[in-house]
Amino acid sequence: MRLVGCLTVWISDGWGSAARDAAESAVVMEVTTARDRRAPAGPVRRVARLLRGHTRVQLGLLLTGPVGWLVIAYFGALLVLLAAAFWQLDEFGNLLKEFGFSNFQQLVQERVYRTITLRTVTVAAAVTLTTAVLAFPIAFTMAKVATPRARGLLVIAVLMPLWASYLVKVYAWRIMLAEDGVLNWALQPLGLKGPGFGNVATWLVFSYLWLPYMILPIYAGLERIPDSLLEASGDLGARTTTTFRRVVLPMAFPAVVAGSIFTFSLTLGDYITPQLVSSTQFIGNVVYANVGVAGNLPLAAAFATVPILIMIVYLLVARRLGAFEGL
Repeated sequence: MRLVGCLTVWISDGWGSAARDAAESAVVMEVTTARDRRAPAGPVRRVARLLRGHTRVQLGLLLTGPVGWLVIAYFGALLVLLAAAFWQLDEFGNLLKEFGFSNFQQLVQERVYRTITLRTVTVAAAVTLTTAVLAFPIAFTMAKVATPRARGLLVIAVLMPLWASYLVKVYAWRIMLAEDGVLNWALQPLGLKGPGFGNVATWLVFSYLWLPYMILPIYAGLERIPDSLLEASGDLGARTTTTFRRVVLPMAFPAVVAGSIFTFSLTLGDYITPQLVSSTQFIGNVVYANVGVAGNLPLAAAFATVPILIMIVYLLVARRLGAFEGL
């Protein structure tokens, strides 16, 4: 009201038409604003006012959808898998939803399943070790040696294989490893021969497929190491190997473990690559065969729990070693 009264006096003093128009506009805006303040708030605005200051409630509402989907789609399917592992088949191959341990007894007692499990774990460990050895110098170059422009090009080069189809890459390796493939053609003048199809071929293909999943975590871990620590180690007289062993490797160890989780778990569960470049069976092949051709869902579910248990033990050991403290 004070503003309206002042504007009325200002207009009555005869400041001209322009001042009068401006004053009338200000009066209209003041009246409109006051009317908007008195207007009832909508439901969205009322809810926003109720949630104001309740950070945990806001976070809970925000995560309800994604967490609900994760619980239903992922953990729900996992629970069904674990439940199916205890079901049985009768003598006619009909599924009986009766609780029992016969599937796990079969996995433990029959030597073929123990051999397949050992083969899968061995190849997964070899792939993890190979990718770690190959990825570390690449990641170190990206994080500490390359210029910003070169670093960007290297990141693109590492990510580029991920843009290609999984099957295309595996079939490309199948063509190279064939008897009349490119690898034997290149090694023939040297009197050498490629590994052909088998466990070695599976190891090579897996190492190629999962290498980017090891490079990127190690690169992220090395990038967080301050350059001043490396310089201080050199100033104190430490050799390059000592700096790597006492400074770089302990600080990058959590990143290596993070990358190994990807490479190890992906190798444990894959069945396409062994089927295309090898004639030996892996855990994934047995699970796939029992779900499809054999129709033994309980045995497939029981065998599928083996990689899960292996990864749980692996994660517990890594946590015991303090691998997750710096993540």
